[in-house]
Amino acid sequence: MSDRALLDKMTRKMDGGLDHLKKELAGLRGSRASVSLLDHVTVTYYGTPTPLKQVSTISIPESRSFMIQPWDPSSIPDIEKAIHASDLGLNPSNDGKVIRIPIPALSEERRKQLVKICRKYGEDSKIKIRGIRRETNDELKRLHKSSMLTEDDVRRNEAAVQKITDRKIQQADELLQKKEEEILEI
Repeated sequence: MSDRALLDKMTRKMDGGLDHLKKELAGLRGSRASVSLLDHVTVTYYGTPTPLKQVSTISIPESRSFMIQPWDPSSIPDIEKAIHASDLGLNPSNDGKVIRIPIPALSEERRKQLVKICRKYGEDSKIKIRGIRRETNDELKRLHKSSMLTEDDVRRNEAAVQKITDRKIQQADELLQKKEEEILEI
């Protein structure tokens, strides 16, 4: 494997870690409604666990509420049960055709808890990025031992690896900061 291909592979892995972080953060509730908040909700639909978005249309009529319109109105009780079981602290109500979910304001204590969870996700992501850096540096050293790279190539590539790592960690920090601001806004 060439050193360029190794750096490309490392970048793809780090981008995958950042994508995972984005998904984790999207699942955390802020003060505004976000469809991604309901991504983890699974409904028992005709005996099969099914993601909520596959059995209904989810919309946000106002910044602090959801409207869920199931394709099959008989699934409304199952959808409500799944939302209650999701531990999001949401209370759905229905009129027989659609489910409305108001987003209550977060208490100060709950905001602090969410920020801690957010930071934990961020730290886990940064640990993963650093692990990918270590693996890449180990591979560069292995290539040097097998005489496929010179010592100068290894040093040059290690500098490039560190530069990419720093950029990815900065991106993770920016994602965290944006999510923390969203959680802490009133």
